[in-house]
Amino acid sequence: MNEAQNHPLYSTDRENIDRLCSIDSPTSREFVELARLLIRYQDFNGAEDLNADMNKLLKKWGLNREKLEEITRTIWSEGFRPNSSSGTDNVGSGFDTSDSSQA
Repeated sequence: MNEAQNHPLYSTDRENIDRLCSIDSPTSREFVELARLLIRYQDFNGAEDLNADMNKLLKKWGLNREKLEEITRTIWSEGFRPNSSSGTDNVGSGFDTSDSSQA
């Protein structure tokens, strides 16, 4: 039952992680993106390459999980919200649940 699985968003996430790996000085958006991907794959049985690259990325940026979580909590508390103009496919991260039909 512990057989490695294939995540349905693996290819999109692989592209995002490859893009993040090319960044030396991350912005708020990149910190949030890495945190989101770490959460997605933290208990996933598979995608070891993605997890390895994300751990390398933490080291490259001089962080650990706790520090990244602290940074992203601050980013979100200061009003950061993902927008559709970012060019990345952040499935589920920017969904607006407000009812636009209300007057």
